[in-house]
Amino acid sequence: MHTTAIHRQVEAARKGELPRVVARMPSGWAVLGDPQITHGYCVLLPDPVVPDLNALTGEARRQFLDDMTRLGDAVLAVTGAERINYEILGNVEPALHAHVIPRHAAEDPALRIKPVWLHDWTNATPFDVTAHHALLVQIAAWLDSR
Repeated sequence: MHTTAIHRQVEAARKGELPRVVARMPSGWAVLGDPQITHGYCVLLPDPVVPDLNALTGEARRQFLDDMTRLGDAVLAVTGAERINYEILGNVEPALHAHVIPRHAAEDPALRIKPVWLHDWTNATPFDVTAHHALLVQIAAWLDSR
């Protein structure tokens, strides 16, 4: 049984049924975040799913962290963000996944210096296959070219 949203998303990505997939990476799946709390927000989902980063060892751990930063490089290049925040939490969904969060100069100055979790997620732009297609393709192309 797939006990977390992470398990369900990985299963959907494997079946080609997750429209937010940006790319298959060596350690898992790069997907656009839903909602797009900041423009270009992505999540790296490990495949296979593991409970947390400490469950990975050696090359598997290195690969996941390398893929996370490669995804961050791609998001930074494509979105023109000021920086990328990386977060591996697992408190709500107790399975490894890494948030790759671009931070933009256009964000509300009061929020820009705080964790993205303090943004208003209820009013964030939901993922839309049509509206976010170009962003998805650009990030995928950057990853593919490097």
